[in-house]
Amino acid sequence: MSETILVVDDDREIVGAIALLLEAEGFRVLKAYDGMEALEKAVDPLLRLIIMDVMMPKLDGFSAVLRIRERRNLPILVLSAKSEDSDKVLGLSMGADDYVTKPFHPQELVARVKSHLRRYTRLGDVNAAQSARFVTGRLSYDPESRILRADGDPVKLTATETRIVDLLMHNLGRIFPAEEIYSRVWEEDTAYAPENTVMVHIRRIREKIELDPKEPEYLKVVWGIGYKMEKM
Repeated sequence: MSETILVVDDDREIVGAIALLLEAEGFRVLKAYDGMEALEKAVDPLLRLIIMDVMMPKLDGFSAVLRIRERRNLPILVLSAKSEDSDKVLGLSMGADDYVTKPFHPQELVARVKSHLRRYTRLGDVNAAQSARFVTGRLSYDPESRILRADGDPVKLTATETRIVDLLMHNLGRIFPAEEIYSRVWEEDTAYAPENTVMVHIRRIREKIELDPKEPEYLKVVWGIGYKMEKM
């Protein structure tokens, strides 16, 4: 069965064009034209990825992403005409996995969709080679189930956050430059400001695992070098 993608934009021509593009690649496409309709379509159990515009009536894209994140852990690509780094950081902070600016190159969009779907599918591949559980202080990570626990309680992570945690927990104490984290997790060249993209996801993970995110015990920045998960 082909994978299902939800395309959300108040411009019906854009939705139609993206749908044709994805359908030509063999995907099943659901369509929505505002944030509220996106929430209704997002409950489809076959849904595997969402492409979400920002500026829409009834409920804007960022708010829709926040609401969807409460229920689903699938990849979300934000589509926006705003290209400033601050807008990208905001989109990622709200729970998006990627940020694509308009106008976009059709093949670039398809490549990003396929890349995110590969990573999302790989997270659920129980046949992949796994290692023993990793433990550091209050945190434990089971690579087979891809579940991170803090004080014994499971931490709710997005697919991208899980990939970052998987990388860092497999390499406790090792410092990774932002560029390396980006290339390993996103599996693509650093096309634009990877530091901002990685920084936002690191900040979101900290908010979920640290007792005081402003004074992190575990997920630390080594200034001028990169990030590491502290080994305790």
